[in-house]
Amino acid sequence: MTDTRHTRIPFTAGINAGPQTTYRPLETEEASEQAVSDEPPMYRVLLLNDDFTPMDFVVQILIQLFGMTFDQANAVMLEVHHYGRGVCGEFTREIAETRVGQVNQIAREHEYPLMCVMERAE
Repeated sequence: MTDTRHTRIPFTAGINAGPQTTYRPLETEEASEQAVSDEPPMYRVLLLNDDFTPMDFVVQILIQLFGMTFDQANAVMLEVHHYGRGVCGEFTREIAETRVGQVNQIAREHEYPLMCVMERAE
């Protein structure tokens, strides 16, 4: 009796397939490169205006958590004040969620109603 556990079976698929059959790889090289080079979706972190949070507090949040200069932070704070919301930056989802949580936590610790939210960037 012959041991068939290690017998190699020749690959013969497609021999009788005929000329109409075309075999393509599951994933083309181009699609593979595109999947690797795709960047993750970005999210905008926004501050929302309220009537109670001091402007200086908002500026300090922007400097400390978002690494802005005083002039940049002041410009965003004025955008929030005049237009109801201002963009703090665009980040990957995980970073945006972290920043939103940090802003909201610090605002609550100081008993301010400042709200920070995120939205998907287009």
